[in-house]
Amino acid sequence: MLNTSSVKLYSLEYKEVRTYLIALLFIVGNVLLPQLCHLVPGGGPRWLPIYFFTLIGAYKYGWRVGLLTAIASPLANSFLFGMPQAVMLPSILLKSVVLSGIAAYAARRFRSASLVLLLGVVAGYQLIGALGEFLMALCSDISIVSALTMAVQDFRIGFPGIAVQVLVGYIVINRILRR
Repeated sequence: MLNTSSVKLYSLEYKEVRTYLIALLFIVGNVLLPQLCHLVPGGGPRWLPIYFFTLIGAYKYGWRVGLLTAIASPLANSFLFGMPQAVMLPSILLKSVVLSGIAAYAARRFRSASLVLLLGVVAGYQLIGALGEFLMALCSDISIVSALTMAVQDFRIGFPGIAVQVLVGYIVINRILRR
């Protein structure tokens, strides 16, 4: 396992301008990366790009940067490009917000960024998000089977994106954003 002792993790405050500037960079990343992935048919559901910079922002800079990124990114993408579709926004927002909370908590609690921790963060937000998506789908008066199929879509189709979040997230946090 690679050494993570030199990684600095932050918890920025809302009163700091730096919080909003860093969040803006991650929001822009979460707007541009999905557009690149959507150039390939099925790229969005397969690569789950809208979560990538939320993971990095929340883990490296704390829950405030993560929450700003988690909420603004899907809304901006939907408003500017129509993707995600408005009907998908509640589940994507849920997963994004849960991701920002779990990532920030793990960073603060363990003060490192290992592959195992990032795998736990990604698995955690996916599992909680799938449960929430399942419950939301049931409330929309569809069958249990259809609700379950929708809820586990990220696991069925998005496994490459989950793997990239963990592996590339690890590299970005530990190698690129060391300071």
